[in-house]
Amino acid sequence: MPPKEGQASNYQLSKGATVKNHAKKHLTKALAVAALVPLALTACGGGGGGNSGGDASTLTLMDYYNNEPDNLAIKKEIESCASEIGVKIEREAVPGKDLIQKVLQKSSSKTLPDILMLDNPDLQEIASTGGLVPLEEFNVNTDGFAQGMLDAGTYEGKVYGLAPTANTLGIFYNKKLLADAGLTPPTTWDELKSTAKALTSGDQYGVAFSAIATYEGAWQFLPFMWTNGGDETNLDSPENKEALQLWKDLVDSGSASKSVINWSQGDVKDQFAAGKAAMMVNGPWQINALNENKDLEWDTVLIPVKEAGQKPVAPLGGEVWTIPETGNKEKQAKAAEFISCFTRDSTQLSLATQRNTIPTKPELADEFIAEKPDMKAFTEQVADARSRTGKLGDGWPKAATTIYTAIQLALTGQASVDDAFKQAAKG
Repeated sequence: MPPKEGQASNYQLSKGATVKNHAKKHLTKALAVAALVPLALTACGGGGGGNSGGDASTLTLMDYYNNEPDNLAIKKEIESCASEIGVKIEREAVPGKDLIQKVLQKSSSKTLPDILMLDNPDLQEIASTGGLVPLEEFNVNTDGFAQGMLDAGTYEGKVYGLAPTANTLGIFYNKKLLADAGLTPPTTWDELKSTAKALTSGDQYGVAFSAIATYEGAWQFLPFMWTNGGDETNLDSPENKEALQLWKDLVDSGSASKSVINWSQGDVKDQFAAGKAAMMVNGPWQINALNENKDLEWDTVLIPVKEAGQKPVAPLGGEVWTIPETGNKEKQAKAAEFISCFTRDSTQLSLATQRNTIPTKPELADEFIAEKPDMKAFTEQVADARSRTGKLGDGWPKAATTIYTAIQLALTGQASVDDAFKQAAKG
């Protein structure tokens, strides 16, 4: 959501989502079988096999932070926590698109890592197989975390994963373009439409967003859908149609390019950075790239609401850290110590500052904003942000597909806004 484009955190939103979902179907079956192995070994009084044997002086860990600056920031904190709890950690950082396939392979060979990072929308499906251990079994403290982030790490009432930081969506705006036009950043849908229209001229559009036919397009639509009271449990609702009408109005009026149906969030960032979009819907993972353009003056605000007084609600992106069911209780206990260290206050602040992400404990917000004032809007947004899987669990991918399909149908004129969700649901 995200989003893992460039430095985004939710690789699920990439064009490889179809391949990933195919792998997850096999992973679900494989983990369900693998999860039974430790039980069988215990019943027989045996041991060994994969990670079920061996002392806890060395732990294996897998994540997908293989790009900079994420890689070095994560590496530093991993090494710090490893030293503190007295273990050596063997880390494997794989490309985001390959993580699920790697987990599948390690599940089949009974060599699951002792610590596994997952994109938060994946957790419930993996936990449902029995492949993860509830954190409460090893007394990991989950107090103080934002409720949305806890929901993302919860399956059937038990927390299986914690995230040190999160990300979400907001509105970036070109300060010079708005100032020259005598405009202020929009706070409502009507203001978004009027401001975008006023800023549209020549090859410059007023606003850009990603409406691509992947989970990425659904992710970008959620803030407008949820803020308006829409819900993924009833996609064909008036509230969802109103949000879709907003996007269609922006495109039909020329305030947003018709090309939004093909743009990834990285493409949207490129349009904004080049001065071809005065505003954009995007996330803080784009900040490093934007700051490379020294002539670009930008700032951010919350996603506009339909009517003044509404609370903007955006989706939570970020990764959760989990303990796989390996059968080795000693190593699992050490893995729990690591997760407690990796999600504590000081680590949250360190990672958030280095990576342009947001601490998942709301009580850290003021301290973080003082250090990173350009993250103020995103930090405020995270406080009320929601997990994509919070209501539908592993049924979320189907809903996301319906959402981005409906967007495509409406924006290309293949279906009316009134019929788009219903038509998309038919597959």
